Amino acid sequence: QLQASGGGSVQAGESLRLSCVASPEVSRIAPVGWYRQAPGKQRELVAAIAGDSRTRRTVYADFVNGRFTISRDYAKNTVYLQLDRLTPEDTAVYSCNRGRTIQSGTYVPGVTWGRGTLVTVSS
Repeated sequence: QLQASGGGSVQAGESLRLSCVASPEVSRIAPVGWYRQAPGKQRELVAAIAGDSRTRRTVYADFVNGRFTISRDYAKNTVYLQLDRLTPEDTAVYSCNRGRTIQSGTYVPGVTWGRGTLVTVSS
């Protein structure tokens, strides 16, 4: 139901755009979250976006600090994660998740995960 792509190897300060292609039912109604997992670390939420096309509420982790932008294109059944001003600390496997809801600014993940895409940032 979910397929992530767009990862690669870049230098610090550069940008990447990740794509998560979802099945139509996921794209239309479900919130979607982007997570990442660095070597030896736990998986953590990066950003999430609501399924409601009217509000398109978003949630960001504190470490994003305005560098990343999540968006969705309903026509293409795709959720994007624009990564700008990357640092070596952003090196990780990035995955997308079909969520259950976003409540009070908190993203509640679901059990459906897409295969991740590797982002490597060198200094």
